[in-house]
Amino acid sequence: MKKFMLLILFLSIIVLMKCASTGQVQNHLKFGIIAAQKDLWDEAIFQWKKAIKINPNSAAAHNNLAVAYEKKGLIEKAKEEYERALKLAPNDYRIKSNYESFLEIYKEFKRAKNKK
Repeated sequence: MKKFMLLILFLSIIVLMKCASTGQVQNHLKFGIIAAQKDLWDEAIFQWKKAIKINPNSAAAHNNLAVAYEKKGLIEKAKEEYERALKLAPNDYRIKSNYESFLEIYKEFKRAKNKK
């Protein structure tokens, strides 16, 4: 009975930790969005990187980070993050749409880079 109670306690702790980390990710995502809306891209990047550190499988955080990198002109980094987001959520319409729009910018970036 004692082993069973310890197992229940251990599983409860794991569930609570998972819930807490999910809430933290959501908070960082929200704060990043608020920062981006105020054109504070460095702060947005900071928040979304924190979300990714907590949950590396957050497609939303990778997508948002890609948008921020794109806005800052960090095109190669943006491409990496868009591709990570798509790998994590290949059927997410919003991510697909962002990536398709980005590809036009990326093509221009590559052309300009090759002319130098």
